[in-house]
Amino acid sequence: MKRRHFLGVLGAGGAAWLVPSVGWGFPRLSLEPAPGLERLELSRDEWRERLTPEQFWILREHGTEEPFSSPLDKEWGEGEYRCAGCDLPLFDSAMKYDSGTGWPSFFAHIEGHLLSQLDFSMIWPRREYHCARCGGHQGHVFSDGPEPTGLRWCNNGLALSFVPATT
Repeated sequence: MKRRHFLGVLGAGGAAWLVPSVGWGFPRLSLEPAPGLERLELSRDEWRERLTPEQFWILREHGTEEPFSSPLDKEWGEGEYRCAGCDLPLFDSAMKYDSGTGWPSFFAHIEGHLLSQLDFSMIWPRREYHCARCGGHQGHVFSDGPEPTGLRWCNNGLALSFVPATT
């Protein structure tokens, strides 16, 4: 049996949670915003005006759409996948693959355009990621993806817009 390494993390109310830092499919990430990337700060009312109710629920309230509900899961054209909240490019179509999960999935992302944090909403910790510009919730990243990274960036389709490449 392999030795497990743990990292102590404080949870809600000051309770100590033990979070595996390696093993158990839990990705270790170090994401930094791109130099010069300016944050977009809007009020809740401004976000409600800008987004559909479903997009607001996902991007601003950390919701998750139903699997196999997004047309972007079956989008295979060349282009960019951008944040639906602020239009920041997050993924290139060459980074996309079919994970079979029912959500658009990517094995890599555009460096400096995503930030992550721990998510304890389902008791077991997961790694949640957000747009580095507007902070919009995109999805979760897992350690069961294909080479070369071994990561699966599992994204809500409604949190993205697809912009086809121009020829």
